[in-house]
Amino acid sequence: MTSKIEKLCIEKNMRMTDQRRVIARVLSDAEDHPDVEEVYRRATEIDNQISIATVYRTVRLFEEADILERHDFRDGRSRYELVTETHHDHMIDIESGEVIEFVDDEIEELQKSIAKKLGYKLIDHRMELYGIKIKD
Repeated sequence: MTSKIEKLCIEKNMRMTDQRRVIARVLSDAEDHPDVEEVYRRATEIDNQISIATVYRTVRLFEEADILERHDFRDGRSRYELVTETHHDHMIDIESGEVIEFVDDEIEELQKSIAKKLGYKLIDHRMELYGIKIKD
């Protein structure tokens, strides 16, 4: 089965090696925002011949092709997710490192309104909220 990322690579006429296919599948299947070390760990479970250097090069290639988006969630690691057509924001739990994606129409409208008040049309933004889980 062809992964989402592999399909995008083929559409962009990128050469797909077996190792790139494995890395593409790992990233396509990710439900979290893995860093390169985690992508490497998952990829070597499928093909133990993949090197960390290959993972770094492939992730950079996918990022440069606008297939992956890189995030720095203040934990010292670059983390990655598939570029999507639909916008979402992130809530980061600073204790566990969990990243929760969310969409809030009220916040989106407020941001547009603020930009308009300042004389701008909002064309893009990125919101990251950092917090700790409230214990009952």
